[in-house]
Amino acid sequence: MPTDGGPASATAAPRPLVNLAGVAKAYGAVRALGGVDFVVAPGECVGLAGHNGAGKSTLMQVLAGNVRPDSGSLQIAGSDETGRYSVERAGRLGVRCVFQELSLCPNLTVAENARVRHRFLRGFGWRKRAARLIIGQLDAIFPGHGIRPSDLVSDLALGQRQMVEIATVFAPGETPLSLVILDEPTSSLDAQVAGQLLAHVRRFTAGGGSVVLISHILGEILETCDRITVMSDGKVVADRPAGDFTRHSLVEAMGHVAHEADGTAEAGDAADRSAAPVVAAATPPRQGDGRRLEARRGEIIGLGGLAGHGQTALLVLLQNGSAGRSRFAELKGRTAFVAGDRQTDGVFPLWSIGANVTVRSLRAMSRFGLIDGAAERAMEDEWKARIAIRTPDMGNGILTLSGGNQQKALFARALASDAEIVLMDDPMRGVDIGTKQEVYALIRAEAAKGRTFLWYTTEFDELRACDHVYVFRSGRIVADMARSELSEARVLQSSFAESAA
Repeated sequence: MPTDGGPASATAAPRPLVNLAGVAKAYGAVRALGGVDFVVAPGECVGLAGHNGAGKSTLMQVLAGNVRPDSGSLQIAGSDETGRYSVERAGRLGVRCVFQELSLCPNLTVAENARVRHRFLRGFGWRKRAARLIIGQLDAIFPGHGIRPSDLVSDLALGQRQMVEIATVFAPGETPLSLVILDEPTSSLDAQVAGQLLAHVRRFTAGGGSVVLISHILGEILETCDRITVMSDGKVVADRPAGDFTRHSLVEAMGHVAHEADGTAEAGDAADRSAAPVVAAATPPRQGDGRRLEARRGEIIGLGGLAGHGQTALLVLLQNGSAGRSRFAELKGRTAFVAGDRQTDGVFPLWSIGANVTVRSLRAMSRFGLIDGAAERAMEDEWKARIAIRTPDMGNGILTLSGGNQQKALFARALASDAEIVLMDDPMRGVDIGTKQEVYALIRAEAAKGRTFLWYTTEFDELRACDHVYVFRSGRIVADMARSELSEARVLQSSFAESAA
């Protein structure tokens, strides 16, 4: 056996790129990490799975240098970084992160955001160099992206912003890139664009780079990663090769009961719904052929197709129609909107968790112009339990929650309200599989009571939970199909075909 510094044998395992041991972190009474060991080898893609609030993002914040642990040791690229690790040190060691909550500056252009990330882009002509850098990387990862370096980030769709952030992180900089942390990188991407990213991840690791992939889309982890680490309640509960897991065993390791969430309806539902009244109807402004979307009372209507092809715009039309502000949409009933872009359209960042949940229902809890505080607290407690918001106190700020738990609060806001029609704009972004199953059941139960849901989603499995699906392309409805006619191949064919299905 060679001594330290001597020649390694041909069979010796390579030194880990990342070796975290006994890492612990607490925020007051909340224990985010309870002594975690985590290792990443050069050229390895490690999947990190677990329910919302399991500690995944906190662990990655430690690895990215944004959070200093209370205890534990950190070794990065053979260097002992315990007690001195920071964002700057992480950058020097080639560690970069794509966070679930994007870090782009919305008031800057795409090229200017590349300059913020890459400080070497300075001096005369830096704009042209920044434009070449970011567009070159976008072309390499996301061919056909349609993004220009002069575009303001605030003008981009959420999926495009995610693409810019990913490309900025992967772009070559002053220090060679050794590890990329991807925290829910496909949460705003459609299946085609997500496939482009995962193909790039495989190319990157084949070239010797390392990746940590956090995703609640289990197929992505199982198909892309070499090894999977599962966390629960701040601890690692499983760590083994990806090939040793099945979807069922991975869900079980995360601490959830594995159900087949195929969204099948009760027998006779289709016949009952066919006679139900239409409560929402809309025609996309660019439609041209007279086709329109219709939703009947008690239906779950899915909006499919590639991201950015008019699904969100149609939901906004419907929301405006509820106030009589749209000639393209008609609604019969009160509405609630569940935003997928929670940073921009969802949470009130300075408010408490409870206030974010109850704001849609304050009128119903008011008497003589005053809010009934006891009723408000009761609603907070009820929905904390019903949708499993992981917090010790609903009075804490909404930003103390993980991204997935913030999304749960937005769901609770809509479902707790008196809305008869719920509009959902890709609302399951960053939500774990167990919570998804619980929310699917809630949606089905509410639909059975007569509530109507219009649900835009980039995940085909979620379309299977819908009674009827409309596929969008270039701002138009190009296909509509009942659940019995639905197939992933047909949705993809309609998304790309030049003629309407």
